[in-house]
Amino acid sequence: MQTLSQLKSGELAGIQRLTLSENLTSFPIEILSLADSLEILDLSNNQLTSLPIELAQLSKLKIIFASNNRFETLPEVLGQCANLEMVGFKANNISQVPANALPAKLRWLILTDNRIEVLPDALGERPRLQKLALAGNRLIALPKTLTQCANLELVRISANRLTECPEQLLGLPKLAWFAFAGNPFTRSNISINAVPTLLSSSFTLQNVLGQGASGVISKAVWNSPQTSFPDDIAVKVFKGEVTSDGYPEDELQACLKVGHHANLVQSIAQVKEDDYLALIMTLIPPHYNNLGLPPCFKSCTRDTFTPGFSLSIAQIEKIIVQMEAVFTHLHNNQVCHGDLYAHNTLFDDQANIIFGDFGAATMYHMLTLTQQHKIKQIEQRALFHFIDDLLSICAEEDQYSSNFKQLKQRLITI
Repeated sequence: MQTLSQLKSGELAGIQRLTLSENLTSFPIEILSLADSLEILDLSNNQLTSLPIELAQLSKLKIIFASNNRFETLPEVLGQCANLEMVGFKANNISQVPANALPAKLRWLILTDNRIEVLPDALGERPRLQKLALAGNRLIALPKTLTQCANLELVRISANRLTECPEQLLGLPKLAWFAFAGNPFTRSNISINAVPTLLSSSFTLQNVLGQGASGVISKAVWNSPQTSFPDDIAVKVFKGEVTSDGYPEDELQACLKVGHHANLVQSIAQVKEDDYLALIMTLIPPHYNNLGLPPCFKSCTRDTFTPGFSLSIAQIEKIIVQMEAVFTHLHNNQVCHGDLYAHNTLFDDQANIIFGDFGAATMYHMLTLTQQHKIKQIEQRALFHFIDDLLSICAEEDQYSSNFKQLKQRLITI
């Protein structure tokens, strides 16, 4: 993170990425001095309400973040930025999205946690659009023009006010990661009590093991001896507010509906108290590691991997068999995971996997049979991308094997 004083002094001349968070109430005009180099501008966590028309002078700008500010309208000047591809205005007060605020080269739009009821038809007229994050708004419908978004791969529309399943999304040829829980059209009367409910006083949280959009996972110990549960546990304490994927309660219910599977993180109990929602799970052994890393700006929707990391074709085949079994189990229980990725998968030296993170999961048993079939097809694409990503890190000596070629051919013919 840089400072405003550094910017004003000229110390930041020539930089490609600028991050300023100093409780700003107006756009620092000195940013324009970086027009010949600036590609990423992050003005998140300020008090901004507008952007100047001069922003369009930043001719190399590709990415802009302005989350946690006070915008009520998505600035129209964004549409005049010739090379702008990624727009992130999460957690503002945005209720208006003008058609001409959408850049022509838009690939990635993040408007999570705002107050948007209606989106312009122009959104469907952005042919490069790949990633669309709209969870936690007040949307009552989506533009019919989204049927034109042939490159759209990831969509988050959870926690809105949609009364009908958006058919214009279900037929998109590349959609693979889809989260849509927490809307009236997914409302369900079932309450899943697949595991017992305990008090938060039953355990004590220890060190943090990981955290994501929906909560924090910590190692925990029981406060009294247990006979019904394993000794080694982890607890995910959900955040109380809407996340980038939707409502924590929807995640909990979807996770419980899926039930037990050998390759899923095992849920053993839940906590449902005022302002405290948690899931108690078996502790994953320490010899498991993350299989992949989340997408980057360049890959947009596809996973990344640690440089130099590779797997043998035998390991890849074993992992695929397990993930296909997980996929079948999920959809037999009418749950769409919504985030089927290597970065949500743990593996060990024997290529055993444990799959988790149900933040984007949605129960879909209330949809028509035709809609259910399309939802399964969407997630099937995510599974194919998962396989393709693993093949991209296959050990070089195995890339000439018949097994590698067969898997590659299987993806080509899909």
